[in-house]
Amino acid sequence: MKGLVAASLAVCGTAAVLSAPAASAQIESVRLGVMKHNICVSDCKNADKESGVNINGEIRFESPGFLAFMWSPKPYVMASVNTDGNTSYGGFGLQYDIPLGDTFRFEPGFGYVLHDGSVNNPYPSGTQQAVDFSENHVLLGSEDLFRTSLALTWKLSDTWGVQAIYEHLSHGQILGKGRNQGLDEIGVRAVWTFQ
Repeated sequence: MKGLVAASLAVCGTAAVLSAPAASAQIESVRLGVMKHNICVSDCKNADKESGVNINGEIRFESPGFLAFMWSPKPYVMASVNTDGNTSYGGFGLQYDIPLGDTFRFEPGFGYVLHDGSVNNPYPSGTQQAVDFSENHVLLGSEDLFRTSLALTWKLSDTWGVQAIYEHLSHGQILGKGRNQGLDEIGVRAVWTFQ
């Protein structure tokens, strides 16, 4: 059951975007890959609590005209499903596409996700159950999180590319209060661009 929540959200989000009144929105690219789950970046005390890799998929759309005032970011919907039954998530957001010469593109993004991971520890503080639970679960502090991402895409042809991506999930003390252990992931994705 875990993981199906995030995948269902992504499917519903994709369907909503595709059937919205602005149905002229076209799919720009599809990205699919694997992410190392719960890595250490700067604060490592919560890293490696959850195991597995995440299968990560994303559909990115052409930038609609009404986003021109924001330098035309591209909307996306995504899902990331953990292979060990740990935290999975799905959501949507915006990405910029910055060319670095003819071969590479830098793609910073910002979005919003819902997840099926742990928000808080369900056991009383100081008990062995609480200690055991905390050692194996990232306590995210909110059922919804911000998703920031940085990606570098290497264009192999007009249709195909390879992408290295880093993403961070956190409520930032805006969507929730208190616990905010967050998740960091890094991975590689194939990029299929439509002409």
